[in-house]
Amino acid sequence: MTQNGQERGRRSPKLALTMGDVAGVGPEVVAQACVSPQLRSICQPTVVGNAKVLQRALSLIGCGQDVLVVRDIEHDHWENPDAICCWDPAEIDASGIAAGEVAADAGRAAYEYLAAAATAALQGSIDGITTAPLSKAALHAAGLIYPGHTEILAEMCEVTDFAMMLYLPPGESLPNPHGLGVTHVTLHTSIRSVPDLLTSLAIQEKISLIDSFLRSLECQEPRIAVCALNPHGGESGIFGDEEIEVITPAVSASREAGLDVAGPLPADTLLRRATQGEFDGVVAMYHDQGHIALKLVGFDRAVNVTLGLPIVRTSPSHGTAFDIAWQGQANADGMKEAVRVAARLAQKRISE
Repeated sequence: MTQNGQERGRRSPKLALTMGDVAGVGPEVVAQACVSPQLRSICQPTVVGNAKVLQRALSLIGCGQDVLVVRDIEHDHWENPDAICCWDPAEIDASGIAAGEVAADAGRAAYEYLAAAATAALQGSIDGITTAPLSKAALHAAGLIYPGHTEILAEMCEVTDFAMMLYLPPGESLPNPHGLGVTHVTLHTSIRSVPDLLTSLAIQEKISLIDSFLRSLECQEPRIAVCALNPHGGESGIFGDEEIEVITPAVSASREAGLDVAGPLPADTLLRRATQGEFDGVVAMYHDQGHIALKLVGFDRAVNVTLGLPIVRTSPSHGTAFDIAWQGQANADGMKEAVRVAARLAQKRISE
């Protein structure tokens, strides 16, 4: 490795923390992450959002430190490791948006924060993104018809093979040495539409994505299990034939490609087996099939990682929580864990 490469390997990652919907808990949890000494020891954070909103959030958590407004995320301020930096690329001034309410301006601002951060990551100005929650209703009110962060980023990065994964890092009662990842074949869609959206190719793609992610965490031989769609795995077609016609062929093809894959297995017992250490990764057929189990085990530690992007993106697993926004009640553990995972993934990339 060259001397410049060694220098890049030693530096801590530059991360953009997008504020999300300013009417929700995003600014508060971002502020708490930015003042954490533990996080600042592993990364260099810059908040992407409104500086006045960030200053209010810092006051809310009892931090009197001033915000350093930056005009260019690429230069200069990275040399000030103690500053709480904020970059506002949005055309909308979000400082007057009311707390706890769906607002079109909040949706537009959240989108612009995300789009600017993604562009900076694609250009190499930053090493990764951790996103605070946005409101899908606010996005739609602003005329931005996206289901959420994942789909926006996939469009910006021009990728079609991508997935949302909830990742539970190792620790506490989880025996998996590399943590546990649960990815989803279908995502933000109705339950009614799921069976028609499932294809063997889509399932194979998600198996491959989660296998690659786990290998990036030094899991040499990831053990992956695939959920059945129907109760009891369909009971040989009695409760549905998706297991026979769609899921089993995908599992077989993945095995032929050399991957360690089991399934389809009934989801009610599979997720329990996975949290007890039998598997490193799980492929769920739809959103709640994977989300409910993992959030039950580790809601405050579960991290959303977008697979298949050319950039690093993580987020906490919770939403905007309008009901407790700007009341000093938000728990920032999920945001902090998301920053830790982003820093780990970004550090690996810049060290390679």
